[in-house]
Amino acid sequence: MTATDLGLPSIGGLDGVPTTEDKQTAKDFTSDQEVRWCPGCGDYAVLAAVRQFLPTLGIKRENTVFVSGIGCSSRFPYYLNTYGMHSIHGRAPTIATGLATSRPDLSVWVVTGDGDALSIGGNHLIHALRRNVNLKILLFNNRIYGLTKGQYSPTSEVGKVTKSTPMGSLDHPFNPISLALGAEASFVGRALDSDRKSLTSVLGAAAAHRGSALVEIFQDCPIFNDGSFDVLRKGDNGSRLIPVTHGEPIRFGPEGEDGLGTWAVVQKGFGLAVVEADTVDPSRIVVHDETDHELAFALSRLSDQDLTHTVTGIFRQVEHTTYDDAARAQVQQARDAANGEADLQKLLDGRDTWTIVA
Repeated sequence: MTATDLGLPSIGGLDGVPTTEDKQTAKDFTSDQEVRWCPGCGDYAVLAAVRQFLPTLGIKRENTVFVSGIGCSSRFPYYLNTYGMHSIHGRAPTIATGLATSRPDLSVWVVTGDGDALSIGGNHLIHALRRNVNLKILLFNNRIYGLTKGQYSPTSEVGKVTKSTPMGSLDHPFNPISLALGAEASFVGRALDSDRKSLTSVLGAAAAHRGSALVEIFQDCPIFNDGSFDVLRKGDNGSRLIPVTHGEPIRFGPEGEDGLGTWAVVQKGFGLAVVEADTVDPSRIVVHDETDHELAFALSRLSDQDLTHTVTGIFRQVEHTTYDDAARAQVQQARDAANGEADLQKLLDGRDTWTIVA
């Protein structure tokens, strides 16, 4: 069921779509605020990609809203010339849920970090995902608390030495992709901040998706966790980064003589394994299917904290009725039942009432 099925305007509505004369550019989405992140922060790359990407959606900036929580990434709304709110710690999904439910004409985005989303905000995140609220959630993961000066976060590696864990972290970290899949998110993706092409592609798919869309973005904190994803950017990254595309065999790495990647993902028992592509029959190579929940989860568990094999792209994308569409349908059903006449007292009395006689 979609907004159109319910007789509701789609994102942007008739008044939310710019005409040819009103064509927007990245400059239109750039605010007059000074960007105040540390030099070299991965947030700059994400901001640049989002500014370039938003005009391609065909949605007016006044019909676009960014809601953030607390953290370095949560300064995002200041730097975009759209509506936005720098809200409270961990509660951005909650505020955004109310907005998406009450305003179907808006494109609502949440910007959050690994600390904001997965620590104090963990409960709010998983319920927004399981409800399938029509939100686009960008989770910036730098594996550290940057704003509060370098404490370990829910995604920091075991043994991570920080100001709050001088002898090394004892906590086993969250895997944000596995967590989102466990919460039944209808869209789950991942990108690297420095990979503009992949990031823009995943963001575009998330924006087009109707329902809860979570995109994890690996990005560096050069001050408190410098080089945290360098293994994915340099050296042997060809055997580490695994880009997946729906309907295509999962082969990656430097091209071999056949013009295809030299590594492949195959089924191994109830899980997956990475092998040299020329050592297996091509029929054994797993074909990516965004609608296969079990495959998506297995891909999310393909690598551990050391980033040996890191999948990027879209893990899962399926269609379900959204919470906000269903909520508005209930409101309309109640109105129809009352023939358009609201009776507040009847609502307050409910089905069971007591009459007290003095």
